[in-house]
Amino acid sequence: MSSLVAKTPDGPAPPPVVQRVRVCYAKRGRLRFTSHRDIQRAFERALRRAEVPMAYSAGFSPHPKISWAGAAPTGTASEAEYVELGLSVTVDPERLRRDLDEALPPDLDVLEVVEATGVALAEQLEASIWRIELPGVSDADALAAVGAFTAAERVEVRRMTKNGVRVFDAREAVLEFATLDGSTPACAILRVVVRHTTPAVRPDDVLTGLGEVAGLVPPVPPRVTRLAQGPLAQLVADVPTAPDRGASPVSGPTDVAAPGVENPTPGD
Repeated sequence: MSSLVAKTPDGPAPPPVVQRVRVCYAKRGRLRFTSHRDIQRAFERALRRAEVPMAYSAGFSPHPKISWAGAAPTGTASEAEYVELGLSVTVDPERLRRDLDEALPPDLDVLEVVEATGVALAEQLEASIWRIELPGVSDADALAAVGAFTAAERVEVRRMTKNGVRVFDAREAVLEFATLDGSTPACAILRVVVRHTTPAVRPDDVLTGLGEVAGLVPPVPPRVTRLAQGPLAQLVADVPTAPDRGASPVSGPTDVAAPGVENPTPGD
């Protein structure tokens, strides 16, 4: 009886991870229409151009050690996207931020790089703050719709998935919902804090819910921006905002929270 010998790649094992860094980046302008897979490809190319010393997995098809979490839906802008990188050499986070930002295309901007230790990133991303601009909708109509939504015990919405139509409650995931004072006439602005659930409740689900309970249907597509994501206990409190970071005219200016997982201590 022949014995089975496990095949292993020739040569030494790849260098181990000696440093993990957490990258906070923004997705702005026309790149809000880019799929997450294309964003991943852009990052992988930028890491090579910036000569970032990535650590790789072992085996016959080594892959760079990159961990993605909490990606915003296609069609939405974001000031708080995250990715963690495993590096084979210790680097200065600020220098890495500059080099990676220069290597990425416009409107894909690196806001902050910090060392990542302790709790896994995915475990910290418990909720998101979204800003939803509704051109053609008055503040009064938006306020009435938000009131009807928050007063409802359950708001069922339907979404087509690869397994067919799925029905779920959008109200349960919404922790805070308010209208903001807009500077543009006939353009209501909403601020909503949404818990990350399974299935995920997205901004378009919240808008569908407004249509269900209050008949609010924006006459033109809304402009949606994620301002922050992070630990639940921090996002539901009053969150200080920073001045506009210079979002492109396509996505419009927004008041955004400081970069990082809604202001955690770096390395949390």
